[in-house]
Amino acid sequence: MRGQPQRNGCAALIVTTLALHLGACSDNDDQDRRGACSGDPVKITSECSDERLGQVTTTPPELRSEPREHYYIEGEFTGTDARFSLHCPLEGAYQGRLFQNTHPLLGSLLSIPPESVPFALDSGACFLWTNQGGEDNATSPEDTQEPGFEPSYGGYRVNAAAMLAAKQVARDLYGDHEPRAYLYGGSGGAYQTVCSAEHTEGIWDGFVPFVMGTPHAIPNLFTVRIHALRILRLRDKFPQIMDAIDPGGTGDPYATLNQQEAEALREVTLMGFPPRGWWNHPTLNGGPLALIAGYVPIYDPTYTEDYFSQPGYLGFDDPYGSVAAARIQDPVGAREVVAVQSGTLVLDTLPEGDLVGSELFVDTGAEAGKQGTIFSSSPGSTAVFVLGIDAGRVSPGDQVRIDNSANLALQTFHRHQVPDSEAFVGWNQFRGSDGKPIYPQREVLTGPQGALNGAGCITSGEFAAPVILVQNLMDIDAFPWQADWYYDTVREVQGDTHVQRFRLWYIDHAQHNSPAPANTAAFARTISYQSVLQHALLDLARWVESGEPPAGTSRYQVVDSQVEVPAEAAQRRGIQPVVDFQVNGGERAEVSVGEEVVFDLFVESPPESGTLVQLEWDFLGVGDFPYSATLDGTQTRATRQRSHIYTEPGTYFAVARATQQRDGEPDNPHARVQNLGRVRVVVSPE
Repeated sequence: MRGQPQRNGCAALIVTTLALHLGACSDNDDQDRRGACSGDPVKITSECSDERLGQVTTTPPELRSEPREHYYIEGEFTGTDARFSLHCPLEGAYQGRLFQNTHPLLGSLLSIPPESVPFALDSGACFLWTNQGGEDNATSPEDTQEPGFEPSYGGYRVNAAAMLAAKQVARDLYGDHEPRAYLYGGSGGAYQTVCSAEHTEGIWDGFVPFVMGTPHAIPNLFTVRIHALRILRLRDKFPQIMDAIDPGGTGDPYATLNQQEAEALREVTLMGFPPRGWWNHPTLNGGPLALIAGYVPIYDPTYTEDYFSQPGYLGFDDPYGSVAAARIQDPVGAREVVAVQSGTLVLDTLPEGDLVGSELFVDTGAEAGKQGTIFSSSPGSTAVFVLGIDAGRVSPGDQVRIDNSANLALQTFHRHQVPDSEAFVGWNQFRGSDGKPIYPQREVLTGPQGALNGAGCITSGEFAAPVILVQNLMDIDAFPWQADWYYDTVREVQGDTHVQRFRLWYIDHAQHNSPAPANTAAFARTISYQSVLQHALLDLARWVESGEPPAGTSRYQVVDSQVEVPAEAAQRRGIQPVVDFQVNGGERAEVSVGEEVVFDLFVESPPESGTLVQLEWDFLGVGDFPYSATLDGTQTRATRQRSHIYTEPGTYFAVARATQQRDGEPDNPHARVQNLGRVRVVVSPE
């Protein structure tokens, strides 16, 4: 049961009287006297009124016991579908701060990342989560074309209004004070976080964007991937590529490739795809491309037709003939639906190849005339999950057809989207010696349109509150060099003063989609970066609340669109331990079954980043780390030697993993930053 609204000018909102009311600001008429927020994009401040989100009601605090005792509150904005939830610690644990996480596609109060609430509560913070505006927020390219769509609404305005309301809830819970607020978000949420930093004032005190893209990322960083996937799968070249890239390999992934394959691998690498990211090649596809590909027909409706009919496009000028060989154009009614299972269509037959991103047209039945995009298909089956059609209206016996023409055209769309500035280094491979594009260019650059629609602004590098940007070196969705682009933008706008409010930390062996590796095998190659975000938030809070600057920006260089970091911790800086792992004195050893193998591990923490608390070993390279050593949290350097005897022949990639904790607390589950090292052991029979 919701309380009765009470006017409270301290928050410039209408807020409820909470059942547990420990303090309140006095009633006044500031809300009525404040002018409407303005600007293009609109700038939200604590001194103006966002009229669309001007009234909010909240539920009385509910005492919950999981994950530990805390207060839970929900709020909603009158006349909108915008909702938020707030998890707050008990009075004695609260330290005057609020953490807020954001992502444009996580529009449910039930989609909170699992570690977010316990970390916030243990850090003396309330945790705020919104539904991004609910039904009023765009979650697809098509939604952005609806009348009345406002990019800034779901981009940062709902989050800002919710934070203002959450601050008032905190005052009512804990007494009159000025809470400190921090926003963090990754991928699409990084766009939102940076736009919030650049287009709000007095709402948040600091920001942690992570795995960030540039305004030109959509859809280009995914189109170049699916082009490489198609070409390099024709002769199953990825196993050889990874064998060359992995420790103890030749280091030359091009050695066994033909000209077409080498061109495709070189193109995607020069765009910035980290080569180590191909390790999971059997399951890779376009990833988020199916969710954002719709921007192309919206802003460039003739692209696919031009791709197949105009000189300068691969569909017309294909020296290898692979596009024509891969093209699927079913005739009307070519395939039949045999079953519909939990929203998935099971067809009588499917064409060969990767169908993700292909279009499916419904020719008969209740959905006749509709078309959708195949989002996923299961190997060894004829089932497909399709976006854009109502599977509930499709019945067995309905006829459908598949066409992958638009998907093939997308695979080199990035060639025709060269930005004006050479600062977007991934595209410079498509310029001639005169600096001009070598391929025909489209009239509209789609990337900035997608970035604007998703976050409400085009980033400028101008902000006042501190920002810590986290970027991952094995990220195949947000290429690492893009953080360097934003860093350069910040330095250009802010000059030498940027060091007072900006840090960039590169994290090795971390990917994109989930902070934690997806399965046990992934832990043999990658780490979770959830603890990196925790470390960043705690350092950000200390920076704001105590004036103590965090660890310095990582040192690195960008070479041919690839980010390279120094081998030594003192030179690399940032907050991640550096691991040097060797087998029999090198990165590769060839031994026999039953022979003792010696592994040496050297670990060092960068300055002001924490101390070492755990070392682990996985000699089989399967990701389970059965051997470990706990450290007392006083060391910034550690050296260990272990031996192992292999009982079966084969090639093993042994792994060592090191963990440091921000405050040197071995038992603290938070802010435990990891890194790993890998070596190759080739074991032959006796």
